[in-house]
Amino acid sequence: MVIDVQNEYFTGKLPVSHPPDSLNNIIRMIEHSHKKGIPVVVIQHTAPGNDSKTFRKGTAEWNLHPKIAAQKNDHLIEKNLPGSFTGTDLEPWLRERGIDTVVITGYMTQMCCDTTARQALHAGFSAEFISDATGTLQIENYAGRVTAEELHRAILVTQAMRFSKVMTTDQWVESIP
Repeated sequence: MVIDVQNEYFTGKLPVSHPPDSLNNIIRMIEHSHKKGIPVVVIQHTAPGNDSKTFRKGTAEWNLHPKIAAQKNDHLIEKNLPGSFTGTDLEPWLRERGIDTVVITGYMTQMCCDTTARQALHAGFSAEFISDATGTLQIENYAGRVTAEELHRAILVTQAMRFSKVMTTDQWVESIP
């Protein structure tokens, strides 16, 4: 699964900064999946309504990143909430194909990737969370501040506790003979 790799994260509004090279690792994951006959599902986030400052359908920022748009996908899903299973046909699509494991790549680690991996577990799927093919940014709000690296690491540690098998792109590629 390629979650929300949209221009919004590359235009400066929501700059994904950690880990470095995550986009190239996502492309590598897609290419390896194609070689091995593994279906690629691309998820695209759309903010509900027209008053959102981000992810407004039809804007240049909402579009898939050109490197993702140029790749073949087996299924494109539009979602409106952080979880890729909520309000979409993802679960029936996976079940119709006998798929029992989802591989999580994309943005943001702590939001849509984390939520989707947790939903996968709740729905009875296994999840593999690719540590260097997911990414995030520094967050600061009324609750405090966290660097992108700290936030990313905290989610990976949490995912590995119960929700997903956390692996690097190299480890995943090597695990698919």
